[in-house]
Amino acid sequence: MFDTLVTLAGAGIAAGVAFVGIPVALGATGFTAAGIAAGTVAAEMMSAAAIANGGGVAAGSAVAVLQSIGAAGLPAAANAVIVGVGAAVGALI
Repeated sequence: MFDTLVTLAGAGIAAGVAFVGIPVALGATGFTAAGIAAGTVAAEMMSAAAIANGGGVAAGSAVAVLQSIGAAGLPAAANAVIVGVGAAVGALI
C-alpha cells in the first residue's frame, strides 16, 4: 500500500514539474510572449538560424517552434502528453 502511495505521489510531482517546468525553462532561455529577449540563448539561436538561412528564420525550425510555444503556450494536447509522460517517469522513479 505504501509503495503505491509513493508511486502515485512521484507521478503527481513529476507531472506537475513537467507541466510547469517546460514553459518556465523556455521563458528562462528567452522565448517569451513578447518575442525573443535580447542577449539570451534564444537570441543566439535565432541569430545562428537566420545566418544559416540567408537572413530569415525558417518556418517550422526549432527556433520558430520554440518561439511559438513561448508566445502562445503549448496546445492542450501537448500539455496532456507532457503530463502523461511526466507522470509515467515519476511512477518509475
